Amino acid sequence: MKKIELEYILKTSKKLLYSRISTASGLSEWFADNVTINDKKFTFLWDGYEEFAKISSKKKEEYVKFVWLDEDKEYFKFNIQAHNHSKDISLIITDFIEDDESLEDAENLWEKQISVLKRQLGC
Repeated sequence: MKKIELEYILKTSKKLLYSRISTASGLSEWFADNVTINDKKFTFLWDGYEEFAKISSKKKEEYVKFVWLDEDKEYFKFNIQAHNHSKDISLIITDFIEDDESLEDAENLWEKQISVLKRQLGC
């Protein structure tokens, strides 16, 4: 597994972005086809395929770290960073890709997801 970090600039508020990265309803808007939560376990659904995760740590309006419950997987983290010199907010994504997966494919997948998020946020 290879760790990757991707950064996206968004014109939104930390509060609004945090609601999209930390709640099942917010994640359902852009990250997966559907997200539900039951007893602190998140179920992510993509094209009929389910994956399960739990929040391992979070800080309001700063970051959310999810740990996949499948032993073969690592974690993913959404970190919100405000830029003092501008009103922009960065969403920094930490993810892992398989050794045989290309960075370009991972970047393209995240780019697609982030474009949906931007539409949902109106930015």
